[in-house]
Amino acid sequence: MDRDSRLPFYAQLKQLLVDQLEHTWKAGERLPGEVTLCERYGVSRTVVRQALDELQAEGRIVKRKGQGTFASGGKVDETLFQSLTGLHEDVTARGGTLVSEVLRFEFTPATSEIAAELEIADGSPVVYLERLRHANGEPWVLTRTYLPHDLAPGLLEEDFTRQSLYAVLEDRYGVRLDHGRRLVEAVPASVAVAEALGLQEHDPVLLLHSTSWDASGRPVEYFLAYHRGDRSRFQVHLRRRSRPAPDKVPGMLLTENGGS
Repeated sequence: MDRDSRLPFYAQLKQLLVDQLEHTWKAGERLPGEVTLCERYGVSRTVVRQALDELQAEGRIVKRKGQGTFASGGKVDETLFQSLTGLHEDVTARGGTLVSEVLRFEFTPATSEIAAELEIADGSPVVYLERLRHANGEPWVLTRTYLPHDLAPGLLEEDFTRQSLYAVLEDRYGVRLDHGRRLVEAVPASVAVAEALGLQEHDPVLLLHSTSWDASGRPVEYFLAYHRGDRSRFQVHLRRRSRPAPDKVPGMLLTENGGS
Protein backbone atom coordinates (compact mmCIF):
# COMPACT_ATOMS: atom_id res chain seq x y z
CA MET A 1 0.00 0.00 0.00
CA ASP A 2 1.25 3.49 -0.85
CA ARG A 3 1.14 5.56 2.33
CA ASP A 4 2.07 8.71 0.37
CA SER A 5 -0.92 8.39 -1.95
CA ARG A 6 -3.88 10.73 -1.61
CA LEU A 7 -6.18 7.75 -2.09
CA PRO A 8 -7.44 6.20 1.15
CA PHE A 9 -6.33 2.65 1.86
CA TYR A 10 -9.71 1.11 1.02
CA ALA A 11 -9.65 2.76 -2.44
CA GLN A 12 -6.11 1.52 -3.08
CA LEU A 13 -7.07 -1.97 -1.97
CA LYS A 14 -10.15 -1.87 -4.17
CA GLN A 15 -8.00 -1.06 -7.22
CA LEU A 16 -5.67 -3.95 -6.43
CA LEU A 17 -8.61 -6.34 -6.07
CA VAL A 18 -10.19 -5.10 -9.31
CA ASP A 19 -6.94 -5.93 -11.11
CA GLN A 20 -7.06 -9.44 -9.62
CA LEU A 21 -10.72 -9.83 -10.61
CA GLU A 22 -10.01 -8.76 -14.19
CA HIS A 23 -6.82 -10.74 -14.76
CA THR A 24 -6.48 -13.54 -12.19
CA TRP A 25 -9.69 -14.66 -10.52
CA LYS A 26 -12.32 -16.28 -12.71
CA ALA A 27 -16.08 -15.91 -12.31
CA GLY A 28 -17.23 -18.19 -9.49
CA GLU A 29 -13.75 -18.45 -7.93
CA ARG A 30 -13.57 -17.92 -4.19
CA LEU A 31 -11.59 -14.91 -2.99
CA PRO A 32 -9.16 -15.04 -0.04
CA GLY A 33 -10.81 -14.43 3.33
CA GLU A 34 -10.74 -11.09 5.15
CA VAL A 35 -7.93 -12.14 7.49
CA THR A 36 -5.78 -13.29 4.57
CA LEU A 37 -6.35 -10.00 2.74
CA CYS A 38 -5.45 -8.05 5.89
CA GLU A 39 -2.16 -9.91 6.21
CA ARG A 40 -1.37 -9.80 2.49
CA TYR A 41 -1.85 -6.05 2.10
CA GLY A 42 -1.06 -4.85 5.61
CA VAL A 43 -4.39 -3.16 6.27
CA SER A 44 -7.10 -3.38 8.90
CA ARG A 45 -10.23 -5.49 8.65
CA THR A 46 -12.29 -2.29 8.38
CA VAL A 47 -10.37 -1.31 5.24
CA VAL A 48 -10.87 -4.76 3.72
CA ARG A 49 -14.60 -4.74 4.42
CA GLN A 50 -15.05 -1.25 2.93
CA ALA A 51 -13.24 -2.29 -0.25
CA LEU A 52 -15.29 -5.48 -0.53
CA ASP A 53 -18.55 -3.61 0.09
CA GLU A 54 -17.82 -1.30 -2.85
CA LEU A 55 -16.95 -4.23 -5.10
CA GLN A 56 -20.18 -5.95 -4.11
CA ALA A 57 -22.19 -2.79 -4.84
CA GLU A 58 -20.62 -2.70 -8.32
CA GLY A 59 -21.56 -6.33 -8.93
CA ARG A 60 -17.95 -7.53 -9.17
CA ILE A 61 -18.20 -9.96 -6.24
CA VAL A 62 -20.91 -11.99 -4.52
CA LYS A 63 -20.99 -12.70 -0.78
CA ARG A 64 -22.57 -15.99 0.24
CA LYS A 65 -23.45 -16.44 3.88
CA GLY A 66 -21.38 -19.20 5.42
CA GLN A 67 -19.42 -19.82 2.21
CA GLY A 68 -17.30 -16.76 1.54
CA THR A 69 -16.84 -14.18 -1.19
CA PHE A 70 -16.73 -15.09 -4.89
CA ALA A 71 -15.85 -13.34 -8.15
CA SER A 72 -19.04 -12.66 -10.07
CA GLY A 73 -17.73 -11.65 -13.48
CA GLY A 74 -19.37 -8.21 -13.29
CA LYS A 75 -22.87 -7.07 -14.15
CA VAL A 76 -24.71 -8.50 -17.13
CA ASP A 77 -26.07 -6.08 -19.71
CA GLU A 78 -29.51 -6.52 -21.22
CA THR A 79 -30.97 -4.47 -24.05
CA LEU A 80 -34.28 -3.04 -22.90
CA PHE A 81 -35.81 -1.37 -25.92
CA GLN A 82 -35.62 -1.03 -29.70
CA SER A 83 -35.15 -4.73 -30.49
CA LEU A 84 -37.52 -7.47 -29.35
CA THR A 85 -35.01 -10.16 -28.39
CA GLY A 86 -35.16 -12.86 -25.76
CA LEU A 87 -32.82 -13.04 -22.80
CA HIS A 88 -31.02 -16.08 -24.22
CA GLU A 89 -30.42 -14.32 -27.55
CA ASP A 90 -29.35 -11.08 -25.86
CA VAL A 91 -26.78 -12.60 -23.49
CA THR A 92 -25.37 -14.96 -26.14
CA ALA A 93 -24.94 -12.07 -28.59
CA ARG A 94 -22.79 -10.28 -26.00
CA GLY A 95 -20.50 -13.28 -25.58
CA GLY A 96 -21.98 -14.42 -22.27
CA THR A 97 -23.19 -17.85 -21.23
CA LEU A 98 -26.79 -18.31 -20.16
CA VAL A 99 -28.10 -21.55 -18.66
CA SER A 100 -31.73 -21.94 -17.68
CA GLU A 101 -33.00 -24.14 -14.87
CA VAL A 102 -36.63 -25.01 -15.59
CA LEU A 103 -38.52 -24.87 -12.29
CA ARG A 104 -42.08 -25.28 -13.60
CA PHE A 105 -43.50 -25.97 -17.06
CA GLU A 106 -47.21 -26.72 -17.11
CA PHE A 107 -50.74 -25.57 -17.87
CA THR A 108 -52.27 -23.25 -15.29
CA PRO A 109 -55.45 -21.11 -15.13
CA ALA A 110 -54.91 -17.44 -15.96
CA THR A 111 -55.28 -14.92 -13.14
CA SER A 112 -57.09 -11.66 -13.89
CA GLU A 113 -53.73 -9.90 -14.45
CA ILE A 114 -52.48 -12.51 -16.91
CA ALA A 115 -55.86 -12.73 -18.66
CA ALA A 116 -55.89 -8.96 -19.17
CA GLU A 117 -52.40 -8.96 -20.69
CA LEU A 118 -53.15 -11.88 -23.03
CA GLU A 119 -56.71 -10.67 -23.76
CA ILE A 120 -58.33 -13.95 -22.73
CA ALA A 121 -61.02 -14.86 -20.21
CA ASP A 122 -60.16 -15.18 -16.52
CA GLY A 123 -59.34 -18.78 -15.67
CA SER A 124 -58.49 -19.75 -19.26
CA PRO A 125 -55.63 -22.27 -19.46
CA VAL A 126 -52.21 -20.83 -20.26
CA VAL A 127 -48.76 -22.35 -20.63
CA TYR A 128 -46.65 -21.39 -17.61
CA LEU A 129 -42.85 -21.56 -17.86
CA GLU A 130 -40.77 -20.61 -14.82
CA ARG A 131 -37.01 -20.52 -15.25
CA LEU A 132 -34.05 -19.53 -13.10
CA ARG A 133 -31.47 -18.05 -15.45
CA HIS A 134 -27.77 -18.38 -14.60
CA ALA A 135 -25.35 -15.98 -16.29
CA ASN A 136 -21.68 -16.91 -16.17
CA GLY A 137 -22.40 -19.49 -13.47
CA GLU A 138 -24.35 -17.23 -11.09
CA PRO A 139 -28.13 -16.94 -10.50
CA TRP A 140 -29.24 -13.80 -12.29
CA VAL A 141 -32.91 -13.69 -13.31
CA LEU A 142 -36.09 -15.52 -12.33
CA THR A 143 -38.55 -15.42 -15.25
CA ARG A 144 -42.22 -16.36 -15.20
CA THR A 145 -43.63 -16.64 -18.72
CA TYR A 146 -47.27 -17.07 -19.76
CA LEU A 147 -48.53 -18.00 -23.26
CA PRO A 148 -52.00 -18.84 -24.66
CA HIS A 149 -52.48 -22.61 -24.38
CA ASP A 150 -53.35 -22.98 -28.08
CA LEU A 151 -50.40 -20.94 -29.34
CA ALA A 152 -47.97 -23.81 -29.85
CA PRO A 153 -49.38 -27.34 -29.40
CA GLY A 154 -46.66 -29.65 -28.10
CA LEU A 155 -44.63 -26.83 -26.52
CA LEU A 156 -44.57 -28.63 -23.16
CA GLU A 157 -42.39 -31.31 -24.77
CA GLU A 158 -39.59 -28.82 -25.49
CA ASP A 159 -36.43 -28.50 -23.36
CA PHE A 160 -35.64 -24.87 -22.55
CA THR A 161 -32.51 -25.49 -20.53
CA ARG A 162 -30.24 -24.06 -23.21
CA GLN A 163 -32.44 -22.88 -26.06
CA SER A 164 -34.37 -19.68 -26.71
CA LEU A 165 -38.14 -19.68 -26.32
CA TYR A 166 -38.45 -17.09 -29.08
CA ALA A 167 -36.36 -19.17 -31.49
CA VAL A 168 -38.43 -22.30 -30.80
CA LEU A 169 -41.72 -20.42 -31.26
CA GLU A 170 -40.57 -18.98 -34.58
CA ASP A 171 -38.68 -21.94 -36.06
CA ARG A 172 -40.95 -24.81 -35.00
CA TYR A 173 -44.37 -23.25 -34.58
CA GLY A 174 -44.31 -20.29 -36.97
CA VAL A 175 -45.05 -17.81 -34.17
CA ARG A 176 -43.16 -14.58 -34.78
CA LEU A 177 -43.19 -11.77 -32.25
CA ASP A 178 -43.73 -8.44 -33.99
CA HIS A 179 -43.77 -5.78 -31.28
CA GLY A 180 -43.89 -5.46 -27.53
CA ARG A 181 -44.06 -3.27 -24.45
CA ARG A 182 -41.66 -3.44 -21.51
CA LEU A 183 -41.75 -1.73 -18.13
CA VAL A 184 -39.16 -1.82 -15.36
CA GLU A 185 -39.65 -1.11 -11.67
CA ALA A 186 -37.75 -1.72 -8.44
CA VAL A 187 -39.58 -4.00 -6.00
CA PRO A 188 -38.72 -5.86 -2.77
CA ALA A 189 -38.01 -9.55 -3.26
CA SER A 190 -40.68 -11.95 -2.04
CA VAL A 191 -39.67 -15.06 -0.11
CA ALA A 192 -39.82 -17.22 -3.26
CA VAL A 193 -37.91 -14.74 -5.43
CA ALA A 194 -35.25 -14.16 -2.76
CA GLU A 195 -34.73 -17.89 -2.27
CA ALA A 196 -34.35 -18.50 -6.00
CA LEU A 197 -31.89 -15.63 -6.54
CA GLY A 198 -29.85 -16.18 -3.38
CA LEU A 199 -31.02 -12.96 -1.73
CA GLN A 200 -32.66 -11.95 1.53
CA GLU A 201 -36.40 -11.32 1.67
CA HIS A 202 -37.19 -7.67 0.82
CA ASP A 203 -33.83 -7.12 -0.91
CA PRO A 204 -34.42 -4.84 -3.93
CA VAL A 205 -34.77 -6.49 -7.34
CA LEU A 206 -35.52 -5.06 -10.77
CA LEU A 207 -38.82 -6.37 -12.11
CA LEU A 208 -39.30 -6.32 -15.88
CA HIS A 209 -42.88 -6.65 -17.17
CA SER A 210 -43.16 -7.57 -20.85
CA THR A 211 -46.05 -8.17 -23.24
CA SER A 212 -45.48 -9.16 -26.88
CA TRP A 213 -47.82 -9.27 -29.88
CA ASP A 214 -47.64 -10.90 -33.29
CA ALA A 215 -48.18 -9.00 -36.54
CA SER A 216 -51.95 -9.50 -36.36
CA GLY A 217 -52.10 -7.79 -32.98
CA ARG A 218 -52.69 -10.93 -30.93
CA PRO A 219 -50.91 -11.02 -27.53
CA VAL A 220 -48.70 -14.11 -27.63
CA GLU A 221 -46.54 -13.76 -24.53
CA TYR A 222 -46.51 -12.10 -21.13
CA PHE A 223 -43.64 -12.46 -18.70
CA LEU A 224 -42.29 -11.17 -15.42
CA ALA A 225 -38.51 -11.20 -14.97
CA TYR A 226 -36.97 -10.59 -11.54
CA HIS A 227 -33.37 -9.41 -11.94
CA ARG A 228 -30.76 -9.30 -9.19
CA GLY A 229 -30.04 -5.60 -8.80
CA ASP A 230 -26.38 -6.20 -8.00
CA ARG A 231 -25.83 -8.18 -11.19
CA SER A 232 -28.02 -6.38 -13.74
CA ARG A 233 -27.72 -3.32 -15.90
CA PHE A 234 -30.20 -2.30 -18.59
CA GLN A 235 -29.00 -0.64 -21.78
CA VAL A 236 -31.24 1.62 -23.86
CA HIS A 237 -30.40 2.83 -27.37
CA LEU A 238 -32.01 6.14 -28.27
CA ARG A 239 -32.32 8.11 -31.48
CA ARG A 240 -33.56 11.68 -31.74
CA ARG A 241 -36.33 12.16 -34.27
CA SER A 242 -36.89 15.26 -36.37
CA ARG A 243 -38.32 18.00 -34.22
CA PRO A 244 -42.13 18.08 -34.66
CA ALA A 245 -44.13 21.25 -34.93
CA PRO A 246 -45.24 22.56 -31.49
CA ASP A 247 -48.92 21.99 -32.26
CA LYS A 248 -48.21 18.31 -33.04
CA VAL A 249 -46.77 17.45 -29.60
CA PRO A 250 -49.58 16.56 -27.15
CA GLY A 251 -48.96 17.18 -23.50
CA MET A 252 -45.86 19.35 -23.98
CA LEU A 253 -45.61 22.49 -21.85
CA LEU A 254 -44.04 25.32 -23.87
CA THR A 255 -42.17 28.11 -22.07
CA GLU A 256 -40.66 31.36 -23.24
CA ASN A 257 -37.06 30.32 -22.54
CA GLY A 258 -37.26 26.89 -24.21
CA GLY A 259 -36.19 23.54 -22.78
CA SER A 260 -33.52 20.85 -22.95
